[in-house]
Amino acid sequence: MKTHSRLKQVLTLGGALASVTMAGGAQEVPFKSLRYALESIHSRDLLKHVKILSDDTFEGRGPGSIGEALTVDYLTRELMRLGLEPGNPDGTYTQKVPMVGIQSTTQATLNLNGEDQALTFPQDYVAWTSRPVDEVAVKESSLVFVGYGVEAPEYRWDDYKGANLKGRTLVMLVNDPQVPHPADPSRLNLRYFKGKEMTYYGRWTYKLEMAAKMGAEAVILIHETGPAGYPYFVVVNSWGRENFSLKSPDGNAGEVPVAAWFSFERARSMIDTLGFDLNDLKQRALSPNFAPISLRAKVSFKLKNKIREIHSQNVVARVEGGKSYRRKEHIVVTAHWDHIGINEKLEGDQIFNGALDNATGVSGLLELAELFAGLNRPIGRSILFLATTAEEQGLLGAKYYAANPFVPMRQTVANINIDGLNQWGATRDIVIIGKGASSLDNLVESIARIQKRTVKGDPESEKGYFYRSDHFQFAKRGVPALFINPGIEYLGRASNYGPEKRREYRENDYHKVSDEIKDDWNLTGAVEDLRLLARVIYRLGQEESWPTWADNSEFAAIRRESLRQTGR
Repeated sequence: MKTHSRLKQVLTLGGALASVTMAGGAQEVPFKSLRYALESIHSRDLLKHVKILSDDTFEGRGPGSIGEALTVDYLTRELMRLGLEPGNPDGTYTQKVPMVGIQSTTQATLNLNGEDQALTFPQDYVAWTSRPVDEVAVKESSLVFVGYGVEAPEYRWDDYKGANLKGRTLVMLVNDPQVPHPADPSRLNLRYFKGKEMTYYGRWTYKLEMAAKMGAEAVILIHETGPAGYPYFVVVNSWGRENFSLKSPDGNAGEVPVAAWFSFERARSMIDTLGFDLNDLKQRALSPNFAPISLRAKVSFKLKNKIREIHSQNVVARVEGGKSYRRKEHIVVTAHWDHIGINEKLEGDQIFNGALDNATGVSGLLELAELFAGLNRPIGRSILFLATTAEEQGLLGAKYYAANPFVPMRQTVANINIDGLNQWGATRDIVIIGKGASSLDNLVESIARIQKRTVKGDPESEKGYFYRSDHFQFAKRGVPALFINPGIEYLGRASNYGPEKRREYRENDYHKVSDEIKDDWNLTGAVEDLRLLARVIYRLGQEESWPTWADNSEFAAIRRESLRQTGR
């Protein structure tokens, strides 16, 4: 009855929006040209979608929840109403994504200098497992500090030095080694990694992969707000609850049994008790000569798991290309529909509405879908609109699609990803996350000039945003991917306004229940950004050429081989 009642509420909300939009005649009069079509992207329409998707009725859009059912239903009906074809070859608008949800009750104990110390969840630590079994236990596993946990042959960097770490618990720092320049310690040595810009070696996902490769029994990541790119409460909200992983035939046996974050204060206290100095260990880890250090301590974890299997859903729709010989070539536009759901342990507000993250992005996807479905002369290539599940759980929906695509990757021209739109007004610039990685930059720059805007790189490249959203799963398959962020130079505002608003959101709202529509929202900048993306998609759809990765990109060889197989 509860589910039926909430579904009825959202159907009423969605019906109201449909009536308003149809009254405006968007579907009655097809767009005659791209220039006319761009005017269809309007802040009031974006806001209508965001209000619905971030409403409490949707319960934070958690995978496998009532909120998922409502969200998938809403998106499917909207895409059908806009006239898009089903994106699944079976004639439906969804792709089932088999996942396992694991809710763990955790216990953790450190043995330091022969004395047991119980850890407090979540103040001291957060631990989880990807293995769908009733219980996972790590008993008195020896702690080994492995610096940043990086093995990067191209930089002649190896934090492991051939050590036998099977059965150990690896203690790691987050981000990349920020190696000082030998002649000037105030600068970074660009010989190693990419200066302040985070590489994939700095991401927690990579570090867990390395722990599994080394045969470790557990891994402990030492959290620091600056290097991680988010405060510790984000760790608690993201991992201290039910966690999801893709269902695998081997029950994720290849992944490390227990993964954990330690708060910086608890990690420092632990290391001090053992007679080490954390600052000294961090300094030693900045050298390519670093080798693993035994901390002469042990840890035990016990995770009792509540397990459920679900079929979450990606939502997918298609606009067919107008040129018969190029219809099989697709541009894929993505935005994740999910957020964090509900935390019933919280007092007061318990719903993570995710208005900015990513109700705005999904709303932008719907606006672009409406634009291209409404053109009276479709572009040459086809477009696939993909609203993914479980991005907040590790890009799982995109990962599943990339492994089980409806359009082969060799026929996927590019991925355009939308994760959060500009809610603070128009800017004179636009940011490309991962600027310099592909020829898509040139396309963005040419269109930005039409809007009298400039293109900049990520002002917070040390936070590794390129590896934190769905486009990364396409990049790993060789598909050139574009991920833009709002600019930072706001029209009519002081120079520090943009950076300050970014900081304010990250500290106050990111992955918190307070990510809701605010009184100061001004979606004019979001409209301009979407119009820029519409032009990018249009040009990609009309051009004969294919975008390429830069020669020094880690994805270039994958793409070359993929296109070689098709004779390009």
